[in-house]
Amino acid sequence: MASKRQPDESVKTDKKKKKKKTTCEETAELCSVVEDEQVKKTVREAWSQRSPCRQGDLELDCHPFPHCIIKNFLGSETFVENLQRELLELNFHEKSNDLYKFKQSDDLRKRTEPHIAGLRAALFGRFRSWLGEVLGVELEPTVDISCAKYEYTDVLLCHDDELEGRRIAFILYLVPPWQSSDGGTLDLYTTDSNFQPQSIVKSLIPSLNTLVLFEVSPVSFHQVSEVLTQDKCRLSLSGWFHGPSLERPPRHIEPPVPRSPHLPRDETLLLEWVNPVYLDISYQEQIQEEFEDSSEIQLKDFLKEEKFREVREALRLTQIQWTRRGPPNKRCYEAASLDTLPQCVSACWELLRSEAFFLLLSNFTGLRLHYLCPADDDDDNKDEEREDVLDGKAMGSSTESPSSANTSREKEPSTPVCCGELRRWSHGSYTLLHDAEAARAEYALDLVLPFCDWQSEFGGFTCYVANEEDEELLTVYPEDNSLALVYRDKETLKFVKHVNHKSSSGSANSSTYGAFYDFSFVYYE
Repeated sequence: MASKRQPDESVKTDKKKKKKKTTCEETAELCSVVEDEQVKKTVREAWSQRSPCRQGDLELDCHPFPHCIIKNFLGSETFVENLQRELLELNFHEKSNDLYKFKQSDDLRKRTEPHIAGLRAALFGRFRSWLGEVLGVELEPTVDISCAKYEYTDVLLCHDDELEGRRIAFILYLVPPWQSSDGGTLDLYTTDSNFQPQSIVKSLIPSLNTLVLFEVSPVSFHQVSEVLTQDKCRLSLSGWFHGPSLERPPRHIEPPVPRSPHLPRDETLLLEWVNPVYLDISYQEQIQEEFEDSSEIQLKDFLKEEKFREVREALRLTQIQWTRRGPPNKRCYEAASLDTLPQCVSACWELLRSEAFFLLLSNFTGLRLHYLCPADDDDDNKDEEREDVLDGKAMGSSTESPSSANTSREKEPSTPVCCGELRRWSHGSYTLLHDAEAARAEYALDLVLPFCDWQSEFGGFTCYVANEEDEELLTVYPEDNSLALVYRDKETLKFVKHVNHKSSSGSANSSTYGAFYDFSFVYYE
C-alpha cells in the first residue's frame, strides 16, 4: 500500500536515532552561492512569491511545483570523488515492489566513513539552516538520508512523496557523464483540479555534483524514469528535510467502475470457442477441487486454437482505438474502445460476459456466479471448507472468520455481475497499489486471458499482496492462451509490474515482443 511504502529514491524503515559525532569526519565545503547572504535573500523572496530565480549555479523554478537546482554543490572535486568511492563500497540491497526497482545502501545515518559523515553533517547542519531561512520555516535536525543505485531497467514510478513530517526532498547526483537517452531523469508532473498528476512537463537530467530539492506537497508528483543505459550507474544520495507539512486537501476518489450482469448467451457460444476438454463435467470437477485448494488456477490452451489465432491477429489491426488509462500515480496502460473491436474480438468479449460463461466459471470455482450453481445450504461442509481456504491461504489475509464472511453475503442475495477491459501492455505500462483500491477491496474472482509472446523478465506480470504488507502472495505471468483465475478476499490487492525496456530492445526474437494484450475481467457473486 502507498501509505506503507516510503516512496522516493530511498526506502526508510528505521526509527529516528540520535546522531553521533564521528572523529574522522572530513569537512564538506559547500558552494559559494549557499554562503552568500544576498543570494539567500533573493532566493527567499522568489520562493515566497513563487517566481523563478537564477543566481550563479543556483536556479529556482516553480513550474510545475517549487524546485531548486544547485550545480557544483560540493566545493571540492576530490571530496566528490572520495564520497563516490565510499558509497560504492557499501552493501546494496535490491528493492522492488509495485512502485520501484533499484538498489539501496545500508543506512547512512550512523556511517563513519569520513566523506559520508562530512556530507551528512553539512547537509543537516549548515545547509539545513540556510534552507530553513529561505523557506521561512524551522526545519528539524532529523537525519533522513540514503544512497541508491539505479542500473539498467531500474525505475521509480509516479508519486508525490507525501508522508507526515516531510517538507523538502533532496537528491545529490554522483553520476558519470549522463544524457537524456540514458533514462534516469527526474520527471515532474502537472496536476489537474483534483490534485491528480497529468503529464510530464519537465525532465531533469542527472549531473555530477548537482543537488536538486523540491517542496513536498499535494502536487509534487514526480518519477525517476527507467534507466535505459546498460553500462552506467545512476548513483545518488537522497532524503528529506523534516518540518511542518503543508495542508493537504481531501484525497480525490475515483468513481467506481460500472458492473454489468451477464449477457443472455447459451452454451453454443462455449462449444464454438472453448477447448472441449474444459467442457467435460468430470474435468470441471477436478479443476474445482484444485481451485478450492489454492484459490487460483491457470487453464492452458483455454480457447480453441483457431479461435485464439484469429483473435490474436485481429488485436494487431489498426482499426482498434486505444485510450491511455491513468492517472499515472495509479495506472498507465491502454484500454480498447469496445465499439472499434473487430468482429472476432467482440465475440470473444461477449463470451467472457455470457450467461453460459458465468455458469462455466461457477463449475470451475464453486462460486455462485449463476443461479444453477448449488446454494451454500446444499453443500455446507464443502462451502465451509472452501471459505477456510480462501480466507487463510495464498489469496487471503483477512481476519474476518469464514462463517461471518459467508453470512454477510447471504443476507442479501444479489445478481452476479462483472466488469472488464481489453488491455494493451507495452514499454512503460504498469498499475500501482493505492489507498482507494484498498478501501474498496472485496471478495472477487479475477480473470486474465493473455494474447502474447512474452518473457517474465519484461515485467507485465500480476502480483497479489496482502494489504499493508510487502510480501507477495502470488505472481501470475502472462502466458499465451492461458486463462488465469484468482479468487481474492477483502485484504488482498494486486498490481501489474512495470513493463521495462527489455520488452522493446533489440534482443533475440524481439520482433515478436514489444506489446501484449489481455482480456481482464472481475466477477462478483
